[in-house]
Amino acid sequence: MPEIALNILEDRLPRPAEPERMQRMLARWTERARAEPEETALAAQELREHPLAGRLLSGLFGSSPFLSGLLVEELPFAVTVFREGPEAAIGRALAELGASGAGRPEAALMRELRIARRRVALAVALADTAGAWDLAQVTGALSDFAGRALRLATSHLLAAAQEAGELQLPHPEDPERGSGFILIAMGKLGAGELNYSSDIDLIALYDREKARYTGRRTVQDCFVRMTHGLVRLLQDRTADGYVFRVDLRLRPDPASTPPALSVRAAETYYESMGQNWERAAMIKARPVAGDLAAGAEFLAHLKPYVWRRNLDFAAIRDIHSIKR
Repeated sequence: MPEIALNILEDRLPRPAEPERMQRMLARWTERARAEPEETALAAQELREHPLAGRLLSGLFGSSPFLSGLLVEELPFAVTVFREGPEAAIGRALAELGASGAGRPEAALMRELRIARRRVALAVALADTAGAWDLAQVTGALSDFAGRALRLATSHLLAAAQEAGELQLPHPEDPERGSGFILIAMGKLGAGELNYSSDIDLIALYDREKARYTGRRTVQDCFVRMTHGLVRLLQDRTADGYVFRVDLRLRPDPASTPPALSVRAAETYYESMGQNWERAAMIKARPVAGDLAAGAEFLAHLKPYVWRRNLDFAAIRDIHSIKR
């Protein structure tokens, strides 16, 4: 029996809900393996015959159309997850993405992000279903990948803006540092609690004092277009799927404000018009991409708003309403 690094708990293994589908997908797995190099093909066959790995594959093939497709499409990577463990497999997937999205063709970056998303989701799902990871590890891995994807997309967009003559970046080799463009993660991403189908909730900000705008329009126009570009990079469906759906509606007054706001405008809103549910939402907020130092300064400035020294009766009623 071949050794596998994925820790599989027998009592956690799912039973196939659709035996006929399971048989069809196992046949596709075998057929796909034949197209791979001999070592990978042999490993795939051994996994199918393994007493625990085979049951895990059968349970997924007979229960989850999404994971069934990933297992067949990403068969070599799936073999890596079983043989080297989910941590090592995810490390490989992230290493292939590289450290920065700057300088890459946009189409190539979009494809690489989508392939990495598939592989991370597959590795996490295998570790989760096998009982090898607990909930914190599952949500943490998905959240970490989301942060990595956001940083890659942001560095790509900042570098492209400098190349187009719109921005002068203080650190071109590290486009995000000191750029003045800030992405604040809210909700599940802010708390590191993403699940498989979560949107990512973001607030996009720019600091006029830090951003060195050199274009012909306005600094707001530059960062609004950059935010739209970020959504397109991550959310547009291509032949390779999509990375994440992006929700910008937790920004201040979303019905009447642009997708990217200045730091000063956001601070003024929260200090003068911010509502109690927005105060509660800010508890999970954290800088996730872009100028992380400027993001930390923004959240530090909001601390007196988020953590009020005193509560009036209206605020207490709001808190009870939110909890209900």
